[in-house]
Amino acid sequence: MQALIVIDVQNDFCEGGALAVPGGAQIVAGINRLMATHDAVILTQDWHPAGHMSFAASHPGRAPFDVVDMPYGAQVLWPDHCVQGSPGAAFHRDLNVDAADLILRKGYNRQIDSYSAFFENDRTTPTGLAGYLTTRGITRLTMVGLALDYCVQYSALDARALGFDVTVRADLCRAIDLDGSAQAAKQAMHRAGVHQETAHG
Repeated sequence: MQALIVIDVQNDFCEGGALAVPGGAQIVAGINRLMATHDAVILTQDWHPAGHMSFAASHPGRAPFDVVDMPYGAQVLWPDHCVQGSPGAAFHRDLNVDAADLILRKGYNRQIDSYSAFFENDRTTPTGLAGYLTTRGITRLTMVGLALDYCVQYSALDARALGFDVTVRADLCRAIDLDGSAQAAKQAMHRAGVHQETAHG
């Protein structure tokens, strides 16, 4: 059993959004085509309350992309994005949401960010996704979405640590690429045994 995990293909991460990933909207059509080739489709959705502690605006004197120490470790501060119920938090209008077996919301705890589809950023609080996949007998995961160097990478590394066979379709991801973070993410995933493929490889 193989599942397609579609990471955070939301308006705020696409062109014109509050935290736009360059080329984010370009991957939507390819993701839709891939849905039909998997036994299950899971969509993740960043879902922050207003005033989330990962927002730079919640830290007076700080700017977006500064890094601060939080109780759970280093945290990049982001522009306000994917606020619950806002247009920016909605899935991209062209994404085939109706194909999803499960929509998993993450990042809704005001005090802690959640990049990974499996754990919050304290690395111990589970989202419940692993249990869902296991009870359905799913062992192989294909990951696509936004952004390669944050939520996709964290999800892929956690899935490998939990024993899943993981493939990241790099052609159906886009990266923020802060200070070389895209290449660092690819190297980290390679070391962890994550397969990285494109449409041609």
